[in-house]
Amino acid sequence: MSSTGLSRGRRCTIASRLNASAEAAVAATSSSRGEKQKAAVARRVEYYDEEDARGEARYDVFINHRGVDTKRTVARLLYDRLVAAGVRAFLDNQSMRPGDRLDERIGEAISQCGVAVAIFSPHYCDSEYCLRELALLVESRKKIIPVFYNIKPSDLVLPQAVVESVAHHPRDIERFKFALREVKNTVGLTYDPATG
Repeated sequence: MSSTGLSRGRRCTIASRLNASAEAAVAATSSSRGEKQKAAVARRVEYYDEEDARGEARYDVFINHRGVDTKRTVARLLYDRLVAAGVRAFLDNQSMRPGDRLDERIGEAISQCGVAVAIFSPHYCDSEYCLRELALLVESRKKIIPVFYNIKPSDLVLPQAVVESVAHHPRDIERFKFALREVKNTVGLTYDPATG
């Protein structure tokens, strides 16, 4: 128990509900938001309420992506469509809250999900986080559905700067290479933003 008299789990639940309620209130008062966005916020409120006693949500789908390329486009569109269909999806900027530990929360979401959608884009391999998430997904033997966004599977190669970097352990470089080989050999979807 803390000095407030509430357990950590109870404080997390209360914080989650306050956050979700604030989002719902903002959505309800905003005249520029449509009914679909209000419904999506209401669903997020329900998901926060469905968290288990440890404060962890359960996810059906984990969306792995490179934020600079896809966060405001295909990743967010996919997330919104999945949520609208009643699927509990994990997208970092939608599913995490202030105070969440990045590695812990993402690791939990990966371990809980049944399926992952990996959205590969031109700058995907530049991100250590993307590569670590992909390696964890492959090592966890999760079903991965690749989406090639403005990139071909043959373009998925570790940049030489990453391979030669002293910041990465050779074991990690091998993990990244293995994960990329696995998804290259998986049937996926291609999305060209120029043609839609």
